[in-house]
Amino acid sequence: MMRIISISLALGLALAGPAQAHKSSDAYLTFQVSGHTISQRVDIALQDLDRDLDLDADDDKRLSWGELRKRWPDVERLVADSIKVSADGHICTIAKSSAPQLDQHSDGAYAVLQQTLQCAAPVQSLGVDYRLFAGSDAKHRGIARVLSPSGEQSAVLVPAQGLKTFQFETSAQDELRRLGSFVVEGMHHISVGLDHILFLVSLLMVAVWRRDGAAWVARSSSSSAWREAFKLVTAFTLAHSLTLGLAAAGVLAPPSRWVESLIAASVLVAALDNLRPFVRGPRWLMVAVFGLVHGFGFAGPLQALGLQRGNLALPLLGFNLGVELAQLLLVVLILPLAIALRKKPLYGQVLVRPGSALIGSLAVLWLLERSLNLSLLA
Repeated sequence: MMRIISISLALGLALAGPAQAHKSSDAYLTFQVSGHTISQRVDIALQDLDRDLDLDADDDKRLSWGELRKRWPDVERLVADSIKVSADGHICTIAKSSAPQLDQHSDGAYAVLQQTLQCAAPVQSLGVDYRLFAGSDAKHRGIARVLSPSGEQSAVLVPAQGLKTFQFETSAQDELRRLGSFVVEGMHHISVGLDHILFLVSLLMVAVWRRDGAAWVARSSSSSAWREAFKLVTAFTLAHSLTLGLAAAGVLAPPSRWVESLIAASVLVAALDNLRPFVRGPRWLMVAVFGLVHGFGFAGPLQALGLQRGNLALPLLGFNLGVELAQLLLVVLILPLAIALRKKPLYGQVLVRPGSALIGSLAVLWLLERSLNLSLLA
């Protein structure tokens, strides 16, 4: 069984290598409602548009402004076909489109489409039927922000789920559904964040061991292993919750490039420490320090909403709950097996050491890519 697990881990890393390690495919939508009209802004990553529309005409792996402008009618057509906006069940029509624009987000350049929509009557409820990239990227999400005279709302739009309705007189049930959507988005964010997953996997693999000088030895009891895992996960959770909240509120905004580079470094350090313990002091302290960095990485979707601090509590709570549920699922899947195998010599020889070496190798590539702006896994 251990050999099968080791082979599966190697195959998983090999297949996952070309994928984005942390930042998932997101588009950002803002709707400003005023009477009969809706001002709509849609920000779409150029890399996503290029995948579906083949914008790079000369195939030089670089998108020029001229190439984007030339295909702008196709961008507008894609948005019109994939995002249907309605008021009280009636489709709103495009009254005006602004000139093509570009904007920078944490993961690169985005095309910005701004339009004025005209509705048949004053808008009481807003419906968004979101299908963008439904056929080409199952992990894609739309992060929506709706501004109206009654306040501000936000939600995660999933292409497979179809129509999302925003009621401007919200009930407790509406708020619970909104909370649930951010719980799901937090879990989704972890599921596509391979670097975060591998950081936790590295920690859990040796939570069943303890340091003995420059080596690892198996813990004598399963309860000791559970306590160690609890300390590691708690330290990580408290640390990343702090910086996630600060970043989402706009209090702190370190450069994304360095945040992502440090996240890669955290994976590398955890993997190397598995191979030969070198981190001084309790391991939970190292985990807490790196947890502060991971929190900035988690904050991307919430930062993009531009939420006012008075409207931040519910999305932040839901998103953080989703992150924690995904982490607990990893613990439940990994730790019981690790506890059962912790005293067997083959656990270290077949699973921990080869697995940590593979994780460390991938982390080195991520670190070089992010710190030097290279493309090694594409």
